[in-house]
Amino acid sequence: MSETSKAGRPKAIFLMGPTASGKTALAMALRQQLPVELISVDSALIYRGMDIGTAKPSAEELALAPHRLLNIRDPAETYSAAEFRRDALAEMAEITESGRIPLLVGGTMLYYKALLEGLSPLPPADPEVRQRIEQQASERGWDALHRQLCELDPVAGNRIHPNDPQRLSRALEVFFISGKTLTELTKTSGEALPYDVLQFAIAPQHREVIHQRIELRFHQMLASGFEAEARALYARGDLHTDLPSIRCVGYRQMWSFLAGEIDYDDMVYRGICATRQLAKRQITWLRGWKDVHWLDSEQPDAACDTLLQVLSAKPG
Repeated sequence: MSETSKAGRPKAIFLMGPTASGKTALAMALRQQLPVELISVDSALIYRGMDIGTAKPSAEELALAPHRLLNIRDPAETYSAAEFRRDALAEMAEITESGRIPLLVGGTMLYYKALLEGLSPLPPADPEVRQRIEQQASERGWDALHRQLCELDPVAGNRIHPNDPQRLSRALEVFFISGKTLTELTKTSGEALPYDVLQFAIAPQHREVIHQRIELRFHQMLASGFEAEARALYARGDLHTDLPSIRCVGYRQMWSFLAGEIDYDDMVYRGICATRQLAKRQITWLRGWKDVHWLDSEQPDAACDTLLQVLSAKPG
């Protein structure tokens, strides 16, 4: 596989999939056979001190296959999809310049979407502006506001129904805050990824397999010291369930247990259920994803062979 396509764009590989599907193992196997460098695409693995409950690759695994964008934030900090896109593009450029291929591996589908499509520079919500719009709606009616939107932004006005106050309010809010229409701003969102990307998704063919793997892995985490890890975070005193880090599956349920809200068995049950729900959401994202080559995680050797075959068949 050449590092650069005929179109002159460098190559990149996406390896996506639900939690516990075997992404890390496959990525490590590929690193032994291809000139790739790994970039983590996981909103939980960015946090320092959250290793066991996130199933972060072990020190031994990282020695064999280093992952970029691991341990880049303290759990008290936040990290947006826009920040991920910026950081991932910088890492990808560095890898490409070294003559190697970026291999992005993980299950945070919003990050992949941001990387592929870019993000529209829409202003954040402003409660005062929104309240003013609500006041106008109560006085004049949403139909009048819809007519106002049609004058300001005919494209958005045509697309948004007068009986959809949430989207109607947001379109007006964007204009009142920025002075630019929703249509103008979203035109600049399509900063396509400047890479020739090959996308793969690995998952078991049978849903019960992923359920079994999730349950087994959760119990393995507990046996490896997940509770002690969570207690150390809990003892800091500055972390809480409003933070994205503590909302991660497993940690949120462990937090409830440490706070005395649920017992241990309930924590285990809820943690496993929440992880299964996460896997279901990830698979739903992937089912609607374009240009994906599916790999069967129940046959890891065949999955690796299939991936290598697709890569070798790709022109350029």
